Amino acid sequence: MKHSLTYLSLLGFAVITGATFNLAKYTVEFFSPSSAAAWRFGIAASIMLLIMWKREGIRLHHFKQNGKAFLLLGIIGIFGFNALFFLGLQHTSAINGALIMGTNPVLSTILARFILKEKITANQGAGVILALIGVGLVITHGSMAVIENLSFSIGDFIILMGNLCWALYGVLGRKLVKNSTSLATTTYTMVIGAGALILLSLVSDQPASQGITLGAWGSIVFMALFTSVLGYLWWNRAIQIIGIGKTSLFFNLVPVVTMTISAASGIGVEEIQLAGAALVIAGVLTSSGIISKLFISKTDGQLLSKEAD
Repeated sequence: MKHSLTYLSLLGFAVITGATFNLAKYTVEFFSPSSAAAWRFGIAASIMLLIMWKREGIRLHHFKQNGKAFLLLGIIGIFGFNALFFLGLQHTSAINGALIMGTNPVLSTILARFILKEKITANQGAGVILALIGVGLVITHGSMAVIENLSFSIGDFIILMGNLCWALYGVLGRKLVKNSTSLATTTYTMVIGAGALILLSLVSDQPASQGITLGAWGSIVFMALFTSVLGYLWWNRAIQIIGIGKTSLFFNLVPVVTMTISAASGIGVEEIQLAGAALVIAGVLTSSGIISKLFISKTDGQLLSKEAD
């Protein structure tokens, strides 16, 4: 039952996060990247403090024991990821951003190998190759000229760096944080990251645009309440229960949600993006061993059928 609720919450995380790419793309038309991130996490961090105070109390021993880890995770996973996320979406599409982030399970597998010393299986190795080819198609738009001239989209590259920050957040959190609840870990890292984002927005020379619409403010509030508060809580709790490998697999669904919303909004989906998405999803499924399990089950079923005959 516990695992069922965890998987259900991760499904919700994937849907919310998929929608966030479309909302963030809309938001940066009115806010500067630093302002959008600061508002989103300023609101989210305040709510997280209230939730922790009500549910667990402000237990400073969590921070005393893991202060350095929380500081590192807050700077990398909250500040780094979100600053790069909003900045990248100023220069690339929501679909491209989601597809690049869809490689997070593969990137987490690679980082876990070097940081946590976890072995990479044959399935995971094959999955890494497929997913990297898929994201390569998206970034290069399937053109060899892009590779030869190194004329990559700056937005795609920024999102790729944000993806690295997010993967490090999960892997380093598992390695460094000791004897802390998922709520405390999420709250303290979010407060640290939000503080850094607010400071960046104050010193930034890119003020928010004039005439901010109600829809833009609504997008900020949605991302703060659902993506940041619920999303981070569900993500960190799932890592504690089922591990980083299985948890990160649900990022696989994010590009599908983003594509669906984009198509429903009248934004065209390119064939190269669909091909890249298929390879990324195939890579993640291969890495998780799902494809091999299905193949083995089918083979076993055929053998049983022949024996019965």
